[in-house]
Amino acid sequence: MPNTKKRIPDFKSEDDERRFWDTANSTEYVNWHTGKRTKLPRLKPSLRTISLRLPVSMIEDLKVLANRRDVPYQSLLKVFLAERLDRERKANHSSASMRPSARNSSLRPRQ
Repeated sequence: MPNTKKRIPDFKSEDDERRFWDTANSTEYVNWHTGKRTKLPRLKPSLRTISLRLPVSMIEDLKVLANRRDVPYQSLLKVFLAERLDRERKANHSSASMRPSARNSSLRPRQ
């Protein structure tokens, strides 16, 4: 792997940068073997509003739980989703050696 890497261009906007990285091979610009992880504690995640239809009883139960914790119910819903996503990621990571059909059986509709 050569040490000489191409210079990353200056971008006028985030859209220009996205278009560039959509087509560029990052290994020509960045030596990923010497890269280090970093935390960006002040970076706010991008949010997207979605419409989600839930049974009224589920929303009411969620509101009761949220009230007990003194948090907004939508915030509690995000916490629940994040926890479940984390569990699923860990389960999928640990079951990487399983057959794909067995690993995804919990997602298949029951007959």
